[in-house]
This record gives sequence, structure tokens and C-alpha cells, in this order.
Amino acid sequence: MIFESMILAVQGQAQQGGGIGIGYFLIIGATMLVSMLVSGKLKSRFNQYSQIPMRMTGAQVAEAMLSQNGIQDVQVIHVPGHLTDHYDPMRKTVNLSDKVYYENSVAAAAVAAHECGHALQHQQAYAWLTFRSKMVPAVQFASTIQQYLMMGAMVGVGLFHSPMMLWIWVAVFAVTTLFAVVTLPVEFDASNRAMAWLERSGIANQMEHDKAKNALFWAAMTYVAGAVGAVAQMLYLISMLMGRRNE
Repeated sequence: MIFESMILAVQGQAQQGGGIGIGYFLIIGATMLVSMLVSGKLKSRFNQYSQIPMRMTGAQVAEAMLSQNGIQDVQVIHVPGHLTDHYDPMRKTVNLSDKVYYENSVAAAAVAAHECGHALQHQQAYAWLTFRSKMVPAVQFASTIQQYLMMGAMVGVGLFHSPMMLWIWVAVFAVTTLFAVVTLPVEFDASNRAMAWLERSGIANQMEHDKAKNALFWAAMTYVAGAVGAVAQMLYLISMLMGRRNE
């Protein structure tokens, strides 16, 4: 239903004009606003749950989760920044921000377990993670040239009334959009693995488990907002181009 509504909306905007209209920039603005709201909620939840103590630091949680799942070749390290936590499949490292690495809180445990969830995916060759990893070179290239293609598309449509560059821009934008969509099952699955282990291990009691689950939910919503925004932009551009073709 969400994507059907998007299609109807962008088709309506596309029928009102052939250029890159105000509707496109409204979609970008709305996406940025939603992303800011979700990001703010995530930071608020993280700060709130950072005040709820647990008996293990984030680093200890990560090491225990890896060990209990038989993963011996992944190192837990700390990296600078706030919420810069990630799993690096090339170096096989669980990278935890300083606050998560050293802190013994519900928030730190949730984030650490989530990143270890990616390590489990890597160990078990989880299909969506494998697919996303293979997309990385193409996404990096697409992200680099996207802004230049956008400027070229605007010039092409505005001065020469040619949509060719716009089609190329849409094709490149589709790569980054697909990456955003593929990221969703990867992130949700990592959170599910994290919560299942926290429950099985007995590290978190019921209250702590629920708080950790809520923190991971808002973390996942940042990816959802990004994916929905990217899909909306792409649908708008495709509908606009199809409208030009039918004129």
C-alpha cells in the first residue's frame, strides 16, 4: 500500500510538468525531515537507555556473543565517534564506538550484539549480506558520479529538452536505491539475531531485553526512512520520464 500510494502521487506530479519539478524537491525535503526526526528519536532512546546499567560492557557482550557462536577469527575493537558502530567483513572486525565499547548499559549491549549479528551473518553466508557486499563497488561508483549526472540531467532537460542524461541518472540512482532496500533485511535480521542471543544467554532480564529491542527498532527505522525516501525519488523520476514519453 505504501508504494502504491507513492506511485499515484508521483504520477500526478509527473503529469503536471516535464522537467524536474517541485515535487521532486518536496520529496527530498520530506525525506530529510523524516530522517532527522527518526535520527533524533534514535539518539534520544540511546541516551535514555545508556542510563540503564548492565553487568557487562559493550565490548564484553560482543566478545561473549562471538565466542558462544564459535566465531574465533573476528576481533572486537573500538573506533572514534558517536554511533559509528559497524561490522567490517573484509577485516573481520566488530567496530564499536568508544561509548559502546566501554559502557555497561542496555544501549551499549544492544548495539554491540547487533554488530555481532552481522558477524554471524557473515559466518553463515547470509544471502542478503552476501548480495549487499557484492554491490559495494557499484554503489561507491554510483555515489561518486550521481551529483554530476544530476547537474547534467538538469542541463539536458532545461536547455536541450533531451531526457537522455536523466535516464542515465535514474539508472545510476537505481543502484543506490537497490542498495538501500537490500540493507533492510540485513539490518532487521542482525537485530533479530542480537535479541535472540541476549534472551538465550540470560545477559539481559525481561526489562532490559525490551529496552534493547526498542533501541534497535529505532536504529532500524533510520534505514527504513532512507530506503522509502530513495524509492519515492526514483518513482517520481521514472513517472516523470514516462510522462514525457507519452506526450
